[in-house]
Amino acid sequence: MTDLKFPGGLSDIADKYDAVLCDVWGVIHNGRAKFDEACDALVTYRSKGGKVCLITNAPVPKQQVIDYFEPLGVPADAYDDCVSSGDATRAELSKRTDKVFWAMGANARWERDPYLYQGLDLKFGEPDESDVLLCIGLRDSLNDHPSDYTDTLRQGIDRNIPMICANPDKQVRIGGRLHWCAGALAEIYEDLGGNVIYPGKPHAAIYDLAVERLGDAAANKSRVLCIGDSPTTDMRGARLQGFHGLYVGTGLKEHGDNFEAEVADLLADYGEQATYAMTGLRW
Repeated sequence: MTDLKFPGGLSDIADKYDAVLCDVWGVIHNGRAKFDEACDALVTYRSKGGKVCLITNAPVPKQQVIDYFEPLGVPADAYDDCVSSGDATRAELSKRTDKVFWAMGANARWERDPYLYQGLDLKFGEPDESDVLLCIGLRDSLNDHPSDYTDTLRQGIDRNIPMICANPDKQVRIGGRLHWCAGALAEIYEDLGGNVIYPGKPHAAIYDLAVERLGDAAANKSRVLCIGDSPTTDMRGARLQGFHGLYVGTGLKEHGDNFEAEVADLLADYGEQATYAMTGLRW
C-alpha cells in the first residue's frame, strides 16, 4: 500500500472533490452518539460548496435513517441527501411483487424491518412455499451467531431460491459492541451454493442511486470521494465503482498506536486499497 496517503484532515484534500459519498455507522455516529469532528467536517465541506450524500447499508428506507439522526445530534446541514441499502432493496422487491417472500429478520431490532417493505404489497410465506428469501438480519444480532442459521438457510438452498440481502454488512458497531448483520448470513448462503442479490455496498445499485441524487456534482468520478470504515464494503465499493476512497478508523476495527501500519495491513488482508486513511473523519 505504498500509495496510501494519510491526510491530517478532510481540509487537506477537499479541493480535489466535488462530492462525497459518506458512510454513516462507524463514520458519523456509532449508534449511540454522533462523532462531533466527523459531523463538523461534513458541515464545513458543504459550506465551501461540496455536496454530500450519505450512503449506508442500513436495511431501511432513507427516512428511517434520517429520523435516527435527531436523537443522536447529527445535524441536518451535514448532508444533502441520503441513500440506503433499504432504498435499493425496495427497488429490487418492487420488481418481484408476484413472488412469495420468506422474510428472515426480527421486527423488534434497530433495523425496524417492516419499513423495508411497507407499501409494496408483497406476499409472505413459509420457506416451503416461497420464491425468494428476503434476508434482513439475524433474529438476535448480538447473541446469535451466523453459523446458528446454517440448517435454516439450507431450506432455501434445497429449493434453489435466491436470497435478497438487505444489508451486505457482516457486522456493525453499536456503541462499543459488534452486532451481526445480514451480510454474514448471505456469506453462508453463498458458501452453501445459493444465489445472493446484493442491492447495497459494495455493489453498483446503491452507488447508482447516490450518483443520481447528487446530479452534476458526481458527474466526474475522479472528483467523488467515498468515506467509510469497512474495507469490504466501503473501500471495495469505491474501487469497484471507480471512486477514490478514504478509510476512517472509528468503526469496525479498533486501532492501536501504529495506525498507518495497521491500516496498510488491514487493507492487504482483504486484498483492498484506499486512496487515503485517517484515524477519524475531521476537517
